[in-house]
This record gives sequence, structure tokens and C-alpha cells, in this order.
Amino acid sequence: MHHSPSTSYLVMLISFFLASKFLLFPGVEGTIGVNYGTVASNLPPPAQVAHFLVESTIISRVRLFDADSNILKAFAHTGIAISVTVPNDEIPRLTKLNFAQQWVENNIQPYTPNTNIVRILVGNEVLSTANKLLIGSVVPAMQNLHSALFEASLDRRIQVSTPHSLGIISNSSPPSTAMFRQGYDTYVLKPLLSFLRATNSPFMVNPYPFFGCSLDTLDFALFRPNAGVLDENTGHVYTNMFDAQLDSVFSAMKFLGFDDVEIVIAETGWPSMGDSTQVGVDAKSAAEYNGNLIRHVISGAGTPLMPNRTFETYIFALFNEDLKEGPTCERNFGLFHTNMTPVYDNWILRRMTAAAAANFHPVTCLLVITIGFLVLAINHHGEI
Repeated sequence: MHHSPSTSYLVMLISFFLASKFLLFPGVEGTIGVNYGTVASNLPPPAQVAHFLVESTIISRVRLFDADSNILKAFAHTGIAISVTVPNDEIPRLTKLNFAQQWVENNIQPYTPNTNIVRILVGNEVLSTANKLLIGSVVPAMQNLHSALFEASLDRRIQVSTPHSLGIISNSSPPSTAMFRQGYDTYVLKPLLSFLRATNSPFMVNPYPFFGCSLDTLDFALFRPNAGVLDENTGHVYTNMFDAQLDSVFSAMKFLGFDDVEIVIAETGWPSMGDSTQVGVDAKSAAEYNGNLIRHVISGAGTPLMPNRTFETYIFALFNEDLKEGPTCERNFGLFHTNMTPVYDNWILRRMTAAAAANFHPVTCLLVITIGFLVLAINHHGEI
């Protein structure tokens, strides 16, 4: 039996389509996380949230802004990688080793390994508080928590880090000349980066193109086609603000000699609603930013100064948080309403139902691929 070239190519196209949908998809999931904030009314029970994330979304990582015991219990046996947070006001006490040991004993040991806790974050955007006590305490607190994890034989399972706003950068344009703010660079960030390198932990940042854009730079912020921005020092043309922000962080780290430390995006997002004075605050823009962001960070393209890599990225946020203070946008960064319905069509929901996926097992996909290549081989020899 002879197969026409069109038949063979059709089989090959189907095979590669199925392979991309079912074999490559799990690798995609490993890099996308979400910030699970709880400053909201009518929140669903944590067990329901955990089940929803596992069954209906591509989320494989969750960042908490505390170490809530109910949430940690709810995520047991899900496999989802959890980052817990020490609230800013607790940081000074962690400068005493015995308190750090107690903190690990109370907030980590009862839940691991059933709950996959992978990181302790010491505060959030501590340097931006301008609180000298907090800023001076953050690195000693991190060191003590690591020591406590080591004593509990958890240091290889759980990292210690702290997320930063981009306010730590003094001059971010062009990205290649960016440096950390004077004073913080030598006295805080250098010892912090030394600790991260020694413990194989990431430097975590919260880049928000939303807060850095204007009407003129909206396309640049949303990953839309645009003329680009040239960095004359390197010759690189930046086609989106996210890459420019990340490369500013990378350049600042490199200036201090720490370009080998991994960068993780602890927060980024776009609101679906805001005040009339703000630019691009609507559901379409939010869907566009988060969709383009996810495609970009998992693509392997990297950035001009960090090519050929993916980035572990946490979208802000899981839910709209109606009890937050501040401008309207602060209450509207959520991917979902608290009743679990999407605020807008987003890339987070799985494109297939679990039932449909069960009816098309990856082994079936492999079988189809094998048949496809067999047909191609037969066609090449012209006989069967």
C-alpha cells in the first residue's frame, strides 16, 4: 500500500501537535506560580483552593504572604511547591538563633514533607520600607533561619531568600548601566547575595511594568509590537519593559560580582480594573500582559543579557482582594474571583478538562507519534 505525501505530512503534523500538547506541557507548568494573598472577604476554604489549582490550572508553585497553618495543611500531598513568608514585623526577632529555631519548629517542621515547602521568604520588599531596624536585621535573620533548617536537616530541601521591589535600583536606563542604590549595595545587598550564592538560593524581585508605564510606553509594557528601545552600550534592542527591568537587576548584580546567582520573579501582574487616571487598566490588558508574560518566561528566549533561559515566575495574584487599601487597582490584580471563576480568560486554566485528558493518555500520544514516523518511513520506501 502506497501513502501519498499529503497523508504522511498530515500524520506527522498531528503527531507533533499531540506531542506539544501532552508531553511538553508538564515542563511548562514547572516554572509558573501564583501569589496566594488572603486580604479578601468570602475566600474559599484552602482545601478547595488547593484542589482547584491541582485539577484545573497549570500552577505548580504557590507563594504565601505568611505561614498559615490551615493553608499549609490544605496543600499536603498536592506536590505544589510552597514558599512561606516571615512577616516584616517578625524579622528583628529572628536575629536571635533560638527564635529562628522556634520559628522553623512551629511553622515548617509540622508540615514537611507532606506539604512541599521549598522556600522561606524573609519579609517582602524590606529595603523599600526605609526602616533601619528591618533592613539591618534581614541578612542575620536569613542566616539564622538557614542554620535552623540545617539543624533540622531541612537545608537541602528548603531555601531562604527575600523579595525586593525595583526601588533597589538607582539608575535602570539603559539596563546595562544599572546599579543598586548607594548604601544598600555594599552594606546589605553584597552580604545578602553572598549568602544566596553560598546556599544556592535565588535573588528574588518584583518587577511591575504596569507601574512603570505611561500611554507612550503601554505597548512596550504589554509585550505588544513596538519600535523597541536601544541600549547603546550593548547594541541590544529591548522589545518589552519586563526584559529591560530584569536586565537592570542582572547588571546591578554583575557590578557587585554576583551574575551567577539565579533570579526569580516573586511577583508580577496587571490589574483588570483601576482609577480613570491610570493607563491600560482593563481586563483585556490584564489578560494580554499575563498571557504574553507566561509565554515569554517559559519560551527559553530569556532576555538580551540573560539569553536562552526560563524564569521561575509568580503571577500576582490568585484572587481579587477586596479588603486591600489604596487605589482601585490594588484590589483588582486577581486572576480569579473568590468564587473561583476567572476575572478574564487567562492562560492559567488548563485548556482540557481532566476527563478529556484521561481519555487521551500520553502513552496514546507516543503511540500516535510512533505510527506517524512509521508511516513516513514506509512512504519513503514506497511500499508496505
